[in-house]
Amino acid sequence: MQRMRIPVLLLVAALGASGCRTVPPPSPATAPPAPATATAAPTAAEARAFIDRANAELFDVSAKAGRAAWVAANFITYDTQQIAASADLEAVSLAVDLAKQAQRFDNVEVDPQTRRQLNLLKLGLVAPSPENPEKAAELSQIKAKLEAMYGEGKYCPGNATGDDCLDIGEITKIFAESRDPKQLADVWEGWRRIAIPMKPLYVRFVELSNEGARELGYADTGALWRSKYDMPPDEFAKEMDRLWTQVKPLYDSLHCYVRAELNEEYGDQVVPLNGPIRADLLGNIWAQDWSNIYPLVAPPDADPGYDLTQRLQARNIDAREMVRIGERFFTSLGFDPLPDTFWERSLFTQPRDRDVVCHASAWDVDNINDLRIKMCIEPTAEDFRTVHHELGHNFYQRAYNQLPFVYRDSANDGFHEALGDVIALSVTPDYLKQIGMIDQVPPASKDLGLLMKDALESIAFLPFGLLIDKWRWSVFDGTTTPDEYNRAWWELRTRYQGITPPVARTETEFDPGAKYHIPGNTPYSRYFLARILQFQFHRSLCETAGYEGPLNRCSIYGNEAAGKALRDMMALGASRPWPDALEAVTGQRQMDATAIIDYFAPLKTWLDQQNQGRTCGW
Repeated sequence: MQRMRIPVLLLVAALGASGCRTVPPPSPATAPPAPATATAAPTAAEARAFIDRANAELFDVSAKAGRAAWVAANFITYDTQQIAASADLEAVSLAVDLAKQAQRFDNVEVDPQTRRQLNLLKLGLVAPSPENPEKAAELSQIKAKLEAMYGEGKYCPGNATGDDCLDIGEITKIFAESRDPKQLADVWEGWRRIAIPMKPLYVRFVELSNEGARELGYADTGALWRSKYDMPPDEFAKEMDRLWTQVKPLYDSLHCYVRAELNEEYGDQVVPLNGPIRADLLGNIWAQDWSNIYPLVAPPDADPGYDLTQRLQARNIDAREMVRIGERFFTSLGFDPLPDTFWERSLFTQPRDRDVVCHASAWDVDNINDLRIKMCIEPTAEDFRTVHHELGHNFYQRAYNQLPFVYRDSANDGFHEALGDVIALSVTPDYLKQIGMIDQVPPASKDLGLLMKDALESIAFLPFGLLIDKWRWSVFDGTTTPDEYNRAWWELRTRYQGITPPVARTETEFDPGAKYHIPGNTPYSRYFLARILQFQFHRSLCETAGYEGPLNRCSIYGNEAAGKALRDMMALGASRPWPDALEAVTGQRQMDATAIIDYFAPLKTWLDQQNQGRTCGW
């Protein structure tokens, strides 16, 4: 769940992000002053003065935007939404203006920190507008139209109209619960009809965005996106493939096992044993998370020996106490407690008198210490872990709050989510016993069910997290042309995920548009990287803590050495290339997915035993 903050390198991405919104600042009443003369050669002193001015202006206006967004999320009215939308719109103009001004210093010899901040200003744009005002306005209109088409999307079965049509929430519920292949195929296809009218708009969007990217000095929009990872764009693409190669054997074993279990449920005509799996049968409208089919694939005797939800409810642990427990996790690592204002200003429960945006999020409203979470917390195991995750964002936000504004973010866009996730990995049976939530730690033989649930969510997601941007990169650079958008999409989904559509697809359809992050123009590589980094962080922190044993059973709760390693990394923010931040917590300068293999080793052994005699692959 994305954190709520206003880092400049995510300014424009935030406007289209799903889940927890990252609030951008509005522009000040007057635009940043132009350089002294239009013709004079820029100097290093001017570049440093420009960066100082940009940091100050962004810092000053961001708290106002943060409060407007907080009110809009907690008091949902037409007026509050308009106020927040106005701040968002002004933020785009500010971000574009700063990026264009930063370009003026591209050939000026400046110190490394000034150069990094200049680059971050430019790399924050995910859909750079062309300089031509009419084209810039057209691009803005297309982005708004694509988001609206998705947001308003519904599937109306048969002759259904109005209230009989299915929105995304109702469709999600059907995929979670239905075991009827005909119904699933019908709803799967029906939802994708919302994307058909998006295609011509998306084609034009690509043209205009690429024009803006080229004006900033990048080959295309995809190259701009890949340039934010402290390595050449092509090298980053290779790095993503290398990481996938490390985890693919585990995914292949999971795919083979799940396909066999689904074959038992549906038969050879629906799920053959020697090919891809039908995408609509995996419990999720996009087949990116398979956890809803856990009842169909659970290992025998998978009961972990306790029910955390039942324990929370039996002890009458309310929302505020759940957050206190999460805070104590961090203070046990040596972090300072959260400020009093956190407890005064956060939203922990669903109000009775109004609607609010309940999706969990972590906020840093004033860029210093006005930390908050917004969550409609229920006494469940899922929310217990989510609280720990969201607090991870808050403690990260505070760790870098003394840096220049453009550095007040994570080392790359995968680090923030990974930090929240790595804390959630420490919510183990051993941790639960230490805090008195369970009476005894179940034997390791009880771990298979927990590991299977985790794998159906995190391991099943990995190829999906990889291919979304692979498809877009090929669209932006022209390798995939508009008359083959759908073909290229399904080639990638079959190649990486081993899935296939339940019905024939043609170029009339635009199936990528049925996933929010495509019409919403939100880069997706960050989610893939977050999964990789989460486990790499976990393994290294466990080693720092002196833990010996199965990695999935390790919790760093109470270990100040692990806490110091975390703080050292978090304090760097975005001020250094991400390999420096990675080295601070892991001792490594290269991302390494083998920690995932270590974590799921017991499950991998069990899966391979179950798969003996089966033909795996597709």
